[in-house]
Amino acid sequence: MKSTNPVFSRWGAARFAAPAEASTRRPVHTPAGGPPAAGPRTDGAPAATPVGTLAPDAPTVPRAAPAAPAMTLDDVVVRTATTLGTVVLTAVLSWLLLPVDEADLGRSCGIALGAAVVAFALAMLQAVRRLPSPALILGYAAFEGVFLGVISGATSTYFAPGAVVQTVLGTFAVSAAVLVAHRMRWIRVTRRFTGFLASAAAGFLLLLLADLLFSALGAGHDLGVHCGVLGLLFGAVGVLLGAGFLTLDLRQVGDALAEGVPREQAWLAAFGLTTTLVWIYLEVLQVLTVLDGDD
Repeated sequence: MKSTNPVFSRWGAARFAAPAEASTRRPVHTPAGGPPAAGPRTDGAPAATPVGTLAPDAPTVPRAAPAAPAMTLDDVVVRTATTLGTVVLTAVLSWLLLPVDEADLGRSCGIALGAAVVAFALAMLQAVRRLPSPALILGYAAFEGVFLGVISGATSTYFAPGAVVQTVLGTFAVSAAVLVAHRMRWIRVTRRFTGFLASAAAGFLLLLLADLLFSALGAGHDLGVHCGVLGLLFGAVGVLLGAGFLTLDLRQVGDALAEGVPREQAWLAAFGLTTTLVWIYLEVLQVLTVLDGDD
């Protein structure tokens, strides 16, 4: 099943099978009765070539290169932990070194926006590459961590004190629930499920872009997707979409392990899982912020 996550869709071009040795050598078979004697034939024809040897004009074909080591579950776990660890480390450093206060609120928002743009650019560069680049993936994780650290600090300071810890716990809870459902096969990843999820995500992103457009034009959040009942519904749909994408990502990782993709593709698995977990974190933070504001 092909994932709608653009990161995992790149695996299709990178999968391989061990090349079969196609030899163009022309063995010359001896007639029944055993190999001919050495030396020229008396009838003027060239001497027969013994079994197992090549004809004089047979081209020599180089042997195929040995297959690369296949990706394992340990490879996926280690690289995912490395990528997520980079996100967490840079987020904590950003929280501590870039405190958000009223005097520097504009500067903090500018830093967060700049980090988000750079992270998005690095993610797009990796998404269009045929092979994974650890430098691009870890660079994306670092700038994504800066963005999350500043946004989380601003949310905790001005909108929902204590919501960040609850958001982290909520992200773990959603991820654990998806893992259990995937392990127990409670969710069937079918073509219809994938199509529905892709359509819902497209509508979700279009609504989010429309809200950003209204905000940029000075109309504020007139769509109401960040407050009230509609804000809660919007955040809940975002969490469900993130859980659905995580299910697709896990299925894609399982398929890749079964097909024996090269070990370097574990970086793509880490990249895709990290982007989905960041999505879930932001949507859980949205829900908790709206709940705290309504109180």
